Amino acid sequence: MGDYLTPSELPQPRLKRTNTGFTPNQIVAYDAQISEAAKLIWKKYSSLTPVGSGRRKPAPISEEEFEKSFVKHVEFTLARNMYNCDDLGAYQAASQSIRDSVLLNWADTQQSQTIHDGKRVYYLSLEFLMGRAMDNALINSKARSVVDKTLNNLGFNLEDVLDQEPDAGLGNGGLGRLAACFVDSLSSKNYSGWGYGLNYRYGIFKQQIIDGYQVETPDNWLKYSNPWEIDRTEIQIPVDFYGLVEESYDEETGKVKKIWNGGERVLAVAADFPIPGFNTANTNNLRLWNARPTNEFDFNKFNAGDYQSSVAAQQRAESITAVLYPNDNFYSGKELRLKQQYFWVAASLHDIVRRFKKQHKTDWSKFTDKIAIQLNDTHPTLAIVELQRILVDLEGLPWSEAWEIVTSTFAYTNHTVMTEALEKWPVQLVGTLLPRHLQIIYDINYFFLKLVEAKFPKDLGLLSRVSVIEEGEPKSVRMAYLAIIGSHKVNGVAELHSELIKTTIFKDFVKVFGGDKFTNVTNGITPRRWLKQANPELASLIAEALNDPEYDYLTNLGKLKELEKFVDDDKFLTRWDEIKFNNKRRLAALIKSETGIDVDPTVMFDIQVKRIHEYKRQQLNIFATIYRYLRIKELIAEGVSIEEIKLKHYISKASIFGGKAAPGYYMAKTIIHLINKAAEVINNDTEIDNLLKVVFIPDYNVSKAEIICPGSDLSNHISTAGTEASGTSNMKFALNGGLIIGTVDGANVEITREISEDNIFLFGNLAESVEEIRHDHLFHGVTVPQTLRKVFDAIEAGQFGDPGEYKSLIESITSHGDYYLVTDDFDLMLECQQRLEKVYGHHGGDSSDPDHLHRWVKKSLLSVANMGFFSSDRCIDEYAENIWNVEPLSQ
Repeated sequence: MGDYLTPSELPQPRLKRTNTGFTPNQIVAYDAQISEAAKLIWKKYSSLTPVGSGRRKPAPISEEEFEKSFVKHVEFTLARNMYNCDDLGAYQAASQSIRDSVLLNWADTQQSQTIHDGKRVYYLSLEFLMGRAMDNALINSKARSVVDKTLNNLGFNLEDVLDQEPDAGLGNGGLGRLAACFVDSLSSKNYSGWGYGLNYRYGIFKQQIIDGYQVETPDNWLKYSNPWEIDRTEIQIPVDFYGLVEESYDEETGKVKKIWNGGERVLAVAADFPIPGFNTANTNNLRLWNARPTNEFDFNKFNAGDYQSSVAAQQRAESITAVLYPNDNFYSGKELRLKQQYFWVAASLHDIVRRFKKQHKTDWSKFTDKIAIQLNDTHPTLAIVELQRILVDLEGLPWSEAWEIVTSTFAYTNHTVMTEALEKWPVQLVGTLLPRHLQIIYDINYFFLKLVEAKFPKDLGLLSRVSVIEEGEPKSVRMAYLAIIGSHKVNGVAELHSELIKTTIFKDFVKVFGGDKFTNVTNGITPRRWLKQANPELASLIAEALNDPEYDYLTNLGKLKELEKFVDDDKFLTRWDEIKFNNKRRLAALIKSETGIDVDPTVMFDIQVKRIHEYKRQQLNIFATIYRYLRIKELIAEGVSIEEIKLKHYISKASIFGGKAAPGYYMAKTIIHLINKAAEVINNDTEIDNLLKVVFIPDYNVSKAEIICPGSDLSNHISTAGTEASGTSNMKFALNGGLIIGTVDGANVEITREISEDNIFLFGNLAESVEEIRHDHLFHGVTVPQTLRKVFDAIEAGQFGDPGEYKSLIESITSHGDYYLVTDDFDLMLECQQRLEKVYGHHGGDSSDPDHLHRWVKKSLLSVANMGFFSSDRCIDEYAENIWNVEPLSQ
């Protein structure tokens, strides 16, 4: 068959272009087409390793190289000079200079991986929450000290220059941050792996807080372009929508062939982001797709005066990659979300198949030996259907042979245990937008149900329970079920989560496929970003303590265990606590800059920053904070002095919140509003002195997290037991020496096992009790404890603004079943807070206080020392061995 990837209207280059290296046969063929004179010029001036001559060794850029490159980019890339180069110009020139160095390794990596022809991993994620690229590249390439010194010589401060880079608007929450950690670990561990996602022009949104409300504005993160992005305008893949499916009879084969004639075509245009590994030349790729129209401008309509229609196709196409998670409260939003998902997986699958065919033509027997595709949640599930369509409709494989390839290629990571959170799409919408894919989904479901019926002939109810098609109004496609059926492995992301999905939402599939199809890979984080980059002082102290000047422990995090020998060393503990205090001062400066609120860094910093959702229970936290405020006011009214309150009742504390609510999620936005209105009242009450402050940090992102995590004394991970799949922010806080207050949920379970119960503060009902409690709520009503009733009374009395604003939030608890068990866990949380504050000490974070040092700081040290298990490097090794069957490349 012909090359279906490139539409005929696109110009063909004279030589075939590639971004993933040349095969040996291609090298011979192309070499013969290049003149000797041209070869001499390339040999004289090229910085790249000659094709086929082996791997580059990691070599940090020298001061002279960086100086020369920096000045060149200021003058030639930016068209500036020494007189008008400001911090932004310095960032752009420095980024281009470091990128040049990274690209040498990137090009060499792609070529070496192609020559090696091993198995590649492709990680499909709708989010990649990368954070800032430059500092990460400096750390991974060990160039930070050189760049710091050179910029200082040029009159710039490295931190000011780094602050010019906006966070890449490519993700929102833990899903995207996990993906970012994983691509970092794939490179750092020398695996051959690519990420595939979308290049959102405006991110998810920029969060502003106006009169206490979340207000969404565009996150124009590409305002000054992105120096880390390599535009691949020559890589354009047509993606079709709508249209009709026609049938034609093939006389040669005697088979009926399905032909999808799409009604609307959009081009997927590639942009590449190099992902450098730490202490290795291995540099993998993150390929993101931009949506572009096939024809950007209708000149005839423009000349006819129909100016809006002349650019309608462009606007319609570009909306696909404009924003992450468009509001799906409306039909148009649902359609756009589904368009996003198919556009992304279609472009990615065609790119993957093209790369395979470049080396192996149509030898499909090798496909699963060369390719492993990981689905990060259900968003990329249509990739299963698309690959089946490519193999059957475009490559002419028999259905069963194609399906065997598909199911051996894909693996699926589940990220939820809540049935209501499992993604579904109306059949009518899928059929309208992707008519051929709906047919394939029905065929997949038909053959699967035949298998189930044959295996369990007497269990007729099982058929409807495991069917991909959910009957009802509207009839829906259950994407998680499709992902399970089309994958050879399904994994959860924490031990508790993986066990729960097997015994609850996917128990019928365990019956059908057996337990071996389901496995666990507990999430992890990259210590390069979340320790070395976020907390350089602590990372340096650890390197000194471990006698590890090269920071090798960052790729072997188990070495942290050696820190335990310092647990009784007061001098070391004092240095540890001084670093924590410095980080708290940095966080206090961020709070002042973002909110105008002054926070004393000597008080306890009690933090909850993450996506706002009822199951994460920020409402429980703010209710507990309001209760604390009300009790302090009562004590003052009773004549108790501030000092006595500190000594006998409550230590001084700042309750710090942050996170975004989905634009259409009313309840989450109500929680944000309550936090901010409570902050207004509490922070302006001079009577309580510095006993309590409440802060909401707006527009929470990776860069702010890199300041917040090191500055925490205590972090809250208090989801209703059995609702949080894993969570990774708990790992980030713990790795930075902050202790955890949490429920027995998600990765808290394994963190407790690793660091011991003595070094974490747990409370709340257990997962096995949750359903029984919910049932009791529904049939016997909800009992609100007196402590929480006091909070509700204050809110309903208007103490924190218009009580009508919070009516739905309170009624969801008092009148609608309290699904997230706020009433049941409220007093347990208050008791846990009292317990941990006694450990912290009433003198606060004072390193001269021996009690604080020997209780709290010792726990902080032991926590960090036992966090080695939670490196994303360990995760990637587990995926590689147990799911992908790939090995790292030798360097």
